[in-house]
Amino acid sequence: MNTAPHAATPDPIDAVRGLLADAGVLARHLREVLAQLTGEPVELDELIRRTAVARRTVEDLLAAIGTDLETTGSAHRLSAQARERYRESFALDELGTTAPSGAEQLALMREFVETGPRPAAALDHVTATPETALRRAEWLRDNYDLRGANLLCLGDHDLTSLALGLVVPSVSVTVVDLDERILQHIDAVAAERGFDVRTLHTDLRFAVPSAVEAWADLVFTDPPYTPEGIGLFAARAAECMAGPNSRLLVAYGYSTRTPALGHKVQQELLRLGMVFEAILPQFHRYFGAQAIGSASDLYVCQPTAHTRKLALRQVPGIYTHGPQSVEAVEATASPEFLGAIGERLGSPVSSLREPGWSKPIRRQPQPPVYDLRSDPGPWLARMLLAGNADRVAFLVDNNHPDITSERAQRALSELVGAKYQLRFHRSTPDSKHALVVADLVEPDSVAGYLLQRAHGKLGNVWREALIAHVDPELTKREAKERVAALAPVPADLDLRLIDLPRHRIADLLTVTG
Repeated sequence: MNTAPHAATPDPIDAVRGLLADAGVLARHLREVLAQLTGEPVELDELIRRTAVARRTVEDLLAAIGTDLETTGSAHRLSAQARERYRESFALDELGTTAPSGAEQLALMREFVETGPRPAAALDHVTATPETALRRAEWLRDNYDLRGANLLCLGDHDLTSLALGLVVPSVSVTVVDLDERILQHIDAVAAERGFDVRTLHTDLRFAVPSAVEAWADLVFTDPPYTPEGIGLFAARAAECMAGPNSRLLVAYGYSTRTPALGHKVQQELLRLGMVFEAILPQFHRYFGAQAIGSASDLYVCQPTAHTRKLALRQVPGIYTHGPQSVEAVEATASPEFLGAIGERLGSPVSSLREPGWSKPIRRQPQPPVYDLRSDPGPWLARMLLAGNADRVAFLVDNNHPDITSERAQRALSELVGAKYQLRFHRSTPDSKHALVVADLVEPDSVAGYLLQRAHGKLGNVWREALIAHVDPELTKREAKERVAALAPVPADLDLRLIDLPRHRIADLLTVTG
């Protein structure tokens, strides 16, 4: 007699769950198909019409349901014993039951906006209305499965991340922005309200933080409304998108008087291999931006197989105003200008180097001088974090926010003091500019160890720093546990120091000693 155990019969609901997992944020459409199958028997053609899901996808889903499906002629529905299981397993009763935000949510959103930082004209900030931020969050909630999704905001002056926290409290959002003020405001509100929002710093002209590369299921951005701005932000979004089921949502508007500009911007998206799934007219409203009617459209873009492979053309000018605008072009430094820098530095300077902190600044035979004349504010601190040269200098505007007062100079010096000693030379090499010279100090502290390894994973670097500078007898496990207990924001341990907002770097260095 054969006594071998029989293999367990596969449960169709597991196969369905696998299909939904593969669909990612697009699983909502499959859930809508399942919801239709919990009612009266429905013909395949009608099922496709009701849900707008491709026939092949519907057929794959019906095949996965298998023995849980009742078929009468060409009509289908879930079997009586399976319906309740599917309703519970896939939250089918939640579909179509969401309501618009109420007065309390709108009042909170207005408070978030009013207490936030003022718009920065040089960064093309135009504030969206609180109603718009909530509308964005509601649209994302009603069109995608956000449970377990990775949602990325590339720039978030409009505080869409906080609106998502109000509308979908369970959603996890990452914000990447250049403006330190915005990052600090979002961190403060998220901590107070218990929103699952993390913030990272970068300038998209140089790179995206490594933590969000090929990571996001949904990317939302309201970028500068120049072709260069749209092209750059969309290209960075493509680097961040996790796969073919990811989507890019772009806010963009143009005046009906200048359709050629709208055509040029749309070409930038098409150049990246994006497909327009939808364009929702006048979806966003703003305080200002009257040249485009204080409104913009919502573009829903799907990547193609070529999107990630297409080359990114980086351009320094992407804004419409200020020193970083498309029209602003820096003059080449004259020999006399370079000579004056070299005289102050005590070393000949043949050229100025382009900014960027995606990689460490290595030790070099001659002190490098970086051209930060277009720095909107955050570059200088980031370049100091990236630097490991024995001596390095930075040419900035005389009105740079980190050097215009003794208090500002002291704050920057304290931030990097365990790594660099700074000297500020105002009105050098001319009356419009200043030279900041940084000399490396001996890394005899945990803070110095971290600052000299700003591109490493913070948790690992901090662990090694404790062993090197606090107690060489510590095991790696013991050091790791001590780091976990000390970290102001435990989630930051999986990130790089160079990508953290400045206020969290300062808090971190305070506890390291």
